[in-house]
Amino acid sequence: MTVFPGGDEANESWAAGDRDQEQLPFSALLEDSAEDLYENAPCGYVSTLMDGRIAKVNGTLLKWLGYRREDLIGHKQFSDLLTIGGRLYHETHFSPLLRMQGEVNGIALELKTANGSRLPVLVTSTIKQDSDGEPLLVRTTLLDAQDRRTYERELLRAREQAERERERVQRLAETLQRTLIPPTLQPVPGSDVAAHYHFASSDEVGGDFYDLFPLAAGRWGFFMGDVRGKGADAAVVTSLARYTLRAAAVSDPVPARVLANLNTALNQQPQEDEPPFCTVIFGLLTPQGGDGGFHIVLAGGGHPPALLLRADGSADHVPTPGGQLVGVVPDAQFATATVSLGPGDTLLLYTDGLTEARTSDSGERYGDDALLDFARVLAPTSAPEAVEALTVLLDSFGEGLDDDTALLAISVPPAGR
Repeated sequence: MTVFPGGDEANESWAAGDRDQEQLPFSALLEDSAEDLYENAPCGYVSTLMDGRIAKVNGTLLKWLGYRREDLIGHKQFSDLLTIGGRLYHETHFSPLLRMQGEVNGIALELKTANGSRLPVLVTSTIKQDSDGEPLLVRTTLLDAQDRRTYERELLRAREQAERERERVQRLAETLQRTLIPPTLQPVPGSDVAAHYHFASSDEVGGDFYDLFPLAAGRWGFFMGDVRGKGADAAVVTSLARYTLRAAAVSDPVPARVLANLNTALNQQPQEDEPPFCTVIFGLLTPQGGDGGFHIVLAGGGHPPALLLRADGSADHVPTPGGQLVGVVPDAQFATATVSLGPGDTLLLYTDGLTEARTSDSGERYGDDALLDFARVLAPTSAPEAVEALTVLLDSFGEGLDDDTALLAISVPPAGR
């Protein structure tokens, strides 16, 4: 502050006058800013009478629309500034809702500019009342929504592109899955066959696989396998295993040698953290003479043993002891077992997703013994009936069934059928 010669009184007198001079321009600045803020606000303002006629409009909205002030005030209604669709919405929804509630917030509409182009806006309106509570006019704020509309369009395009990509991936997954397991099984003369597959992965590709296919001399090959892991990574090994087994069986259908060929193929694959290994059970199905039925030779490579459900109502495992995992060591040994499948008998192959399903919150597993008890209650049965009953059982596990699970059953119809 300036100090005047003449003592404290002179200085105090000047200071008081100085404060008055500072206050006056500040008040005037506030008044000027309030009007300027309305006129040049970053949003549009328009006030209309209750019949819709425009009574006041700010410069921002005039600039957006390309109109002069005298073109709008007293000559046009707010609805005249809207596109045809917006006008219909305003008359049928916006205006009635405003009169009923007294305010409407954030409605997306489009304005029609003087040159005919469209301007997307977000509209908020409130009703101003007089001292008696009667509606006097409508105050409306409009926010430029061009950037938002552009963002929404980009978001919609991205969503549509993502949906197309998801459909493409789904088609690829379905195509891949058809190479892993047959969509339908070929009928074997003199038998009934059935299968079921439960996917643990949302990609609908898994690490379990099975097949049933004809060989020379009227014989048939079949197998059930389970690759380490699940999803797309497991499916790569699954594809290799399935086609190797089919090719090896055509060349030399002896079950143990078929598994040995697959073991060699897997051991030659590039290894990362763990070798690509799997469990497999392979069978050779040969028709028998006489009353019908089949002679079956099974070779097991670390896979859960098959179940044999007899026509007399008994059921038991078909053990293939000593069979090692396929693909872990170069010189793996594989055990074999021989089974006679007669009229009324059913052979069931499955993967460990069934026996390792959780049956309680504590994590208790279903287990081999429970499955054997289930089979003994089920026998005698046919392949379709057995697979149907086990499918119902799998569904009963709910979220406890967290692994891929495959079922394959072969049965001989009862005598006289």
